[in-house]
Amino acid sequence: MNRGFYIIMAAQFFSSLADNALLVAAIALLMQADAPSWLTPYLKFFFVISYVLLAPYAGAFADRLPKGQVMFLANGVKIVGCVLMLWGIDPLAAYAVVGLGAAAYSPAKYGILTEYLPHRQLVLANGWIEGLTVASIILGTMLGGVLLHARVSGVLLHFDFPFIDTGIDTPGEAAIAIIVVVYAIAALFNLEVPRTGVILKHLPADPLDTIADFGRCVAYLWKDRLGQISLAVTTLFWGAGATLQFIVIEWARVALHFDLSKAAILQGVTAVGIAIGAVLASAWVSLHRAVRVIPLGMVMGIVVVSMMFVNQVWLAVGLMILIGAMAGFFVVPMNALLQHRGHHLVGAGRSIAVQNFNENTSILFMIAMYSLLLNVGHSIYLVILLFGLFVACAMGLVQLWFWRNRRVHADEVERLLAFARAEDPPPRTRN
Repeated sequence: MNRGFYIIMAAQFFSSLADNALLVAAIALLMQADAPSWLTPYLKFFFVISYVLLAPYAGAFADRLPKGQVMFLANGVKIVGCVLMLWGIDPLAAYAVVGLGAAAYSPAKYGILTEYLPHRQLVLANGWIEGLTVASIILGTMLGGVLLHARVSGVLLHFDFPFIDTGIDTPGEAAIAIIVVVYAIAALFNLEVPRTGVILKHLPADPLDTIADFGRCVAYLWKDRLGQISLAVTTLFWGAGATLQFIVIEWARVALHFDLSKAAILQGVTAVGIAIGAVLASAWVSLHRAVRVIPLGMVMGIVVVSMMFVNQVWLAVGLMILIGAMAGFFVVPMNALLQHRGHHLVGAGRSIAVQNFNENTSILFMIAMYSLLLNVGHSIYLVILLFGLFVACAMGLVQLWFWRNRRVHADEVERLLAFARAEDPPPRTRN
């Protein structure tokens, strides 16, 4: 990997670090306003909804300009959202603006990998980016908590500028002010992201044409014999992953008697497992063998069910690392395969926008189902059972789908796999 790749990774790390710290600070603003506790999850809803509603335009915009410029502008939008929070705008509305920037950032962040790197390095690059994303989630959440700590926020609030009333009077506002600086650091890295020389695509003059173009991109990926498999897996995975975050918190409260702080640490342990799995996948799984990891998704669903029988902390920690490692190991190759097919079918930015649309729609749907099960009075143990079986069965159906493709459309599937194999790195030889 060369210098340009590490600049891209640094930009992604600082932007994601700020995203995760900002969520903690936004929750603090809601608590400061005495908002009801049921309102807090809506922060995620308002953040994610931009990915779904703006998917047709985010992908087209990412392919309209150089990816580094798109990421710079997207971080600027995130800073605007932070400033709106500091001005006293409703945190939900302001956080939706941040989600708008994130929705624009994502197609450029992943799309530039397919433009800048040889496709044989996509699995390795995805291992890097997923590992750094996990690290930014852990460190960003910790950063948000540290900035809100009484001692740290007290020091920050004692800073003053002569003749200027900043209006920053609370720990949450002080934290957001620092987070703006982190976004600015990410934006500076964006300015150094190398140009790839890929031909840029013009936006359709009519906005409805953009929607129609996005619809065609969705159709292309769902009709492709490998694209449809990888898209189905990643769509299921990210919906399940977002739901599992909430399941772990409730399960830790009931089974382990953890408070929210300790449950969040347990989530961090899962993230460590994901990083381990991502690194192993990037080293061991080549692009054309990505579909071989699908059975691991079935196994992961069964392992999730075992949470029902765990009530000791050391077992819980080991189980979370195991679940995270399996998740990271099987999602990284599938992400790489989807980017490979999407780049050749519809373009880098548009393919990531299609992926975001499907994955975030899955997140909204599965979180709604999870909330519904709890609201009607079902125990967390029944939810875990249904969730684990759903994941295992859904991944099993995807595996059957791939086997059917390979049987009914053998020539096409083998041609696509051979194309992916041609872009894998050559095998290592001993000296």
